[in-house]
Amino acid sequence: MAASTIAEEPNRRDFLYVATGAMGAVGAGFAAWPLIDQMNPDATTLAASSAEVDIANIAEGQIATVKWRGKPIFISHRSQKEIATARAVPLSELRDPATDESRVQKPEWLILIGICTHLGCVPLKNDGPYEGGYFCPCHGSVYDASGRIRYGPAPYNLALPPYKFASDTKVTIGQ
Repeated sequence: MAASTIAEEPNRRDFLYVATGAMGAVGAGFAAWPLIDQMNPDATTLAASSAEVDIANIAEGQIATVKWRGKPIFISHRSQKEIATARAVPLSELRDPATDESRVQKPEWLILIGICTHLGCVPLKNDGPYEGGYFCPCHGSVYDASGRIRYGPAPYNLALPPYKFASDTKVTIGQ
């Protein structure tokens, strides 16, 4: 015996089921939107995601500190001597090899996250055996004028934040 399938014509009740389901889905979307939207960061968090810094008043040889996302950022206005010394270092002497050129956008400005890569301490600026370098007194990590680890327990160079020069006298740190 062969089975026969007979398709019934849609009726008014089928239309009401579909229309009710569509309205329910739209209503659920409207009800869920405030719950989803509240998960976005608020305006103060978005404002803190970047910082614009005026670097016009940072004298050559001086290192300024600003805060970005709760972290200290070191902005160093390096002298020609510090630049030349940093660029003369052979990569074979470095634990975490990186050229000075790869760590800066403009040679005279070095911008670093001021947190030691060993245990998260804040290194001292313009301290240690390297002119313009950094020294972490907690465990003795020493960084040169390019923020590269030279000796001590720190495994990596000081990190670089994302930044761009908005003008000759302004830097935007962050996205």
